[in-house]
Amino acid sequence: MTQDQPGNHRVNYSIIFVLTLIHFTGDFYSSFFTPLLPAFVDKLSLTLAQVGLLTGIVRFLSFIVQPVTGYLADRYETRSFVLAGLFFAFFFIPFSGAAPNFWLLLLALCLGSAGSSMFHPSTTGMVPLYSGNRTGFCLSVYNTGGTFAFALGPVFITWYVARFGLEKMPYTIIMGAIAFFFCIRYLPVPVSENLSHLGFVGSIKESLGKVYKSIFLIWIVMVLRAVTGQTFMTFMPIYLTNKGHNLVSVGFIVSLFILAGTLSGLLAGYLADKTDFKKIFFVSHALMAPALLLYLYLPGSFVYLGSFIAGFAVLASLPLGVVMAQKLAPKSRSMVSSLMMGFAYGLGGAFSPLVGKLADIYGLETVLFYSAFIPLATLVFIIKFPKVR
Repeated sequence: MTQDQPGNHRVNYSIIFVLTLIHFTGDFYSSFFTPLLPAFVDKLSLTLAQVGLLTGIVRFLSFIVQPVTGYLADRYETRSFVLAGLFFAFFFIPFSGAAPNFWLLLLALCLGSAGSSMFHPSTTGMVPLYSGNRTGFCLSVYNTGGTFAFALGPVFITWYVARFGLEKMPYTIIMGAIAFFFCIRYLPVPVSENLSHLGFVGSIKESLGKVYKSIFLIWIVMVLRAVTGQTFMTFMPIYLTNKGHNLVSVGFIVSLFILAGTLSGLLAGYLADKTDFKKIFFVSHALMAPALLLYLYLPGSFVYLGSFIAGFAVLASLPLGVVMAQKLAPKSRSMVSSLMMGFAYGLGGAFSPLVGKLADIYGLETVLFYSAFIPLATLVFIIKFPKVR
């Protein structure tokens, strides 16, 4: 077996790079949404309830699309999910800046979000095939492509919009098109597990078997993490704007949050290949509440430090949930990846309309304060995790 074939004990860095580039490109465009919320609010006079509805529907598409795509990706060897998803992400999201009303804004963001949800399960499921015996680290590198995109994207798009205006956003399509044609050339065909003959129920039994309880525990933790993370990602830019920060400053703060998660995700993946996943999960989730409170209450320019600390804690466990699920259910890599990423992420984001409504009633700062304590509830579930090395 050569290095270019899946299943080798050596890491195929060229394929890992292509998969990471796809992740980076799609998430780069997906990252435009959150830091521009203050601009959309100002342009279209949106209420916090509308912001929550917009965020909730966009995130809910991950809840729906990713598991379906992950299920199909484990059964059919095709690049269609990846390439179509990447195209939708880089093509439609830039048109959100030119949307003249709430409904067209929602349409552009929904199409882009659906595209982002399509490529994630297939590419994440491919990573273990080319990672040799370093799955934890390679999946962290792949995840870093996404988190780094979410760190760089807000800085770029807030600078771009401040310089050229929301209406000029469609011109940013050019960057995505270049990456898209590169991926057409070098992306291999995904390898399925040939479970299509079993049907939905039969394939679930075959792939999850006796580990479904452990998978469910991990999923619950990932959902609760997503609720907290999405709440702060969605509403902190508005909170910071109300505190006097301009759009570029908000974009930089959001980028620091995600850049810190990029670093902590790499560190967590590296440590996970050498020790027990459970310990790293517990430590990172125990630190989330104090880190988020620092982010919320540190005064003045110290908010930049608070953002970095919070992002480091909140995003560290994201790749770990995926790796644990893939190791427990290796025959359903794409589907369990979609459960831990898109399904959990989407369900967590689906709470945004409720959070927005509560913020309208009780105040944004109050809602953010209580949301910071949600991760403490996950510690009960993490204690029951199986040991995975």
